[in-house]
Amino acid sequence: MKYCITAPHTHSCDIQLPASKSISNRALIISALAHSTHPIHHLAQCDDTRVLIDAFNSNNSTIDIGAAGTAMRFLTAYYASQEGCDITLTGSQRMLQRPIAPLVEALQQAGAHIRYLGVKGFPPLHIQGSTLQGGHLTMPGNISSQFITAILLIAPYTMQGVHITLQGEVLSLPYIDMTISMMQQYGAKVTRHDNTIEVLPSPYKPIPYHIEPDYSAASYWYEIAALNGHSYHLTHLPAHSLQGDARIASYATRWGITTSFDSSGATITSTNSCNNEPQYFNLMGEPDLAQTIAMTCALRGEHFCIEGIANLRIKESNRIEALICEAAKLGYIFTSPQPDSLAWTGERCEVSHPIVIDTHNDHRMAMAFAPAALRFKEIWIDNPQVVSKSYPTFWNDLAMAGFTITHNETKENNSCL
Repeated sequence: MKYCITAPHTHSCDIQLPASKSISNRALIISALAHSTHPIHHLAQCDDTRVLIDAFNSNNSTIDIGAAGTAMRFLTAYYASQEGCDITLTGSQRMLQRPIAPLVEALQQAGAHIRYLGVKGFPPLHIQGSTLQGGHLTMPGNISSQFITAILLIAPYTMQGVHITLQGEVLSLPYIDMTISMMQQYGAKVTRHDNTIEVLPSPYKPIPYHIEPDYSAASYWYEIAALNGHSYHLTHLPAHSLQGDARIASYATRWGITTSFDSSGATITSTNSCNNEPQYFNLMGEPDLAQTIAMTCALRGEHFCIEGIANLRIKESNRIEALICEAAKLGYIFTSPQPDSLAWTGERCEVSHPIVIDTHNDHRMAMAFAPAALRFKEIWIDNPQVVSKSYPTFWNDLAMAGFTITHNETKENNSCL
């Protein structure tokens, strides 16, 4: 399936963002460990959260988490900590190509019984659960924060607790701090001092929990506002957030966007200002913003260099390669001067029509490229349903904001969305 996106009637509106899947998935694991019967309010309705819920409700010995990387990492640690559990964890073809060795090796150091069923270092995994010893663990800091979070989440249920030393520069630190903050809210005894994290053996307290709206989802509306000069009200988006991607509000000031908060959420307003200076970003703490920022800058004609994004190569797609490939269809020649960087110096190439963007089975590719309809007559998005991974209502929200969305060559009315 393909969607054709055009934007002749874009206007301001209120947007009800989805709940944060990052917070939702952490809350689900913690609640499961605590055997909590309290509600989790405003739980995300996306694919990545659904597969976690399905796993907890399943009696099968094999759990297929599809393309949900968070679920693969969190469930690996969760099942390893569950006495008597005997589970095989598998996923999509792309998931079987995404490395998991740093997590498995750390869990094995803590006493876990996990073995690879295919290529060493990659899923699928066979897990025999047991009460883990815990203890002192050393992990590289430049790995996915989800590996570290997975261990932290189960650490209160180990016999000795866990003392983690992260070596070198730490990627996605805001996600680790999010985990620690949530654990503390649930009563865990956890502290971080620089690259050292200590968790004492003390179970979580069952409590009700409310999930914030997703700042990663908000980033696409900052992109749209930066391109069309309109204002958007993002319902219930908090001024003070656990999410590292909340930094999009600060980054967007470079594009002339202000963010004002009140009890109903956030209003983002464009001043239509131009920035002729090359833009530099280090996204080591918030790599999920890379696609949004790269496309916003390019579509505004602003040169940029983004660093700190080496782990984008092992996401749902190789996001650096995917950005280079798809941006070229819009005439932008992106380069990767270093393994952890992406840049555009203004070099252009010819645009062929129709413009069909391949999502590379990556939800963030679809959502970051859709606003290009504000600069081109029309943009086709192939495999648009991938947005269900994190933002299932994205296309409906675009239609509500005045974008015209039609299906395949028949160009059906967007009311069928």
